[in-house]
Amino acid sequence: MESPKKTVRLTGLVGIVVLITGTFTHNVDSKLISFEDTSLTASNFIHSESMFRIALVSGLLMETVFVFYVFNLFRLLGQVIKNNSLIMLILALISVPLFLLNQPNAFNAFQLAGINVDAMMFFLTVQKHRGLIVSIFFGFWLFRLELLVYKSQFFPKLLGILVMIGSLGYVIHFFQGFLLPNYESFLWTSPFLIVTLISELFMMMWLLIKGIDINKWQKNHLMSCY
Repeated sequence: MESPKKTVRLTGLVGIVVLITGTFTHNVDSKLISFEDTSLTASNFIHSESMFRIALVSGLLMETVFVFYVFNLFRLLGQVIKNNSLIMLILALISVPLFLLNQPNAFNAFQLAGINVDAMMFFLTVQKHRGLIVSIFFGFWLFRLELLVYKSQFFPKLLGILVMIGSLGYVIHFFQGFLLPNYESFLWTSPFLIVTLISELFMMMWLLIKGIDINKWQKNHLMSCY
C-alpha cells in the first residue's frame, strides 16, 4: 500500500467531491420536481433542460466517485475488524448499481414532460421509491463505517459517534418515505438528514486536513499481518 498519509488525504478529497456533486443533484431535483403540482414539474423540466441534464450527470459522477471513496476507506480501515470492514464494503457497493439503474427513470420522466404528464409522474414516483431503497443501504454502510472508526485507534471516538448519528438520517428517511409518506422530509427540511450531511462533511474534512495517527495505523497494520 502507498503512504497511508497520502491515501488519507486523497480519500478526504474524493469524499468531498462525492458530497458536493450529490448535494448539488439533490438541490436541483428538489427545485424542479413537485409531486403536488405536476404542471409545475413539467414546466420546470421544459424550461430548465440544461440544469436537469447537469444535475443528472452530477449524480452519476457522484456515484462513480463514491466507489473510489469506499475502496479507499476499506484500505484504511480493513485491518480494524476484517469481517465488519468487508460488510461495510458490500453494503456500500450494493447501493451503486441500485442508484445508477434508477437514473433512467428520471431521464424518462424528463423526456415525457411535454408529452404525457401522467407518465412523467409515474417514472418520477418509481425513481423516488427506488431512491428510498438506496437510502437504507447508505444508512447501513455508514453505520458499519462508524463501528470501524470508533474501534480504530487512529481516529477520535467522537468522530465515530458523529458518523453513527448521521447514519440514522438515511434510515429514518427510508421509513418515513414508505410508512409516513405525508411526513417525508428531504435534505434541508429534515433535522436528521442535516445531521447526516454535517457528519459526512466532518468525516471528509478530518481525513483531508487532520488525517490519522500514522504510528497507530502502522502498528495496527503490522499486527493484522500476523
